Amino acid sequence: MDLSPVWLTLKLATLTTLILLLIGLPVAWWLSKKRSLFKIIIEAIITMPLVLPPSVLGFYLLLAFSPQRGFGKWLNDVFNVQFVFSFQGLVLASVIYSMPFMVSPVKSAFQQLPLSLSQASYTLGKTQWQTFRHVLLPNIKPSLLTATVLTFAHTLGEFGVVLMIGGNIPGVTRVASIAVYDSVEQMDYASANNYSLILFAITFVMVIGVFIYNKYQVKSPLE
Repeated sequence: MDLSPVWLTLKLATLTTLILLLIGLPVAWWLSKKRSLFKIIIEAIITMPLVLPPSVLGFYLLLAFSPQRGFGKWLNDVFNVQFVFSFQGLVLASVIYSMPFMVSPVKSAFQQLPLSLSQASYTLGKTQWQTFRHVLLPNIKPSLLTATVLTFAHTLGEFGVVLMIGGNIPGVTRVASIAVYDSVEQMDYASANNYSLILFAITFVMVIGVFIYNKYQVKSPLE
């Protein structure tokens, strides 16, 4: 059994989750603040991958970053960067596709925190960054952990988006979900079962771990 698709999938899920932790946390915090029409539009755009068919999102990413046209051609000509049929393209697509799984739970957690926490921190002379890091984040640990695991697990199972923008290049873009599809097409059900069991086991253990951690280990400082 070729395990390279599994390792590539784990690498993709890890990078996607780390990038979304850096991007998603400040975005979720910003969206949790006072509502405006602009923020509603941004939140709607972030949420679109939840309702769009993955193939549709993948198709438009393929058009946007095609090295033969528009923005993709400019990236290729100026920076020699190509997102189509490359691992970096998989990362880009996964970040966009998995963003709502990071942003939505964290935004909801921020909104549930009492405003007095931030106000007390500002009264003590803390900056917005210090308040965000030392006051707000420790109070949303369960939601943050849930968002992180959901993002990682969702990336493990991506198929339509990664197939559209990355194709099926062994060792480069052939992730485990595509390996399952290939194995079924070739009627190699044993290999398809092996890949599926690995993905199922990883996801199941992570989800169970989050439930156990949130139920028995984490107690909110507000309680």
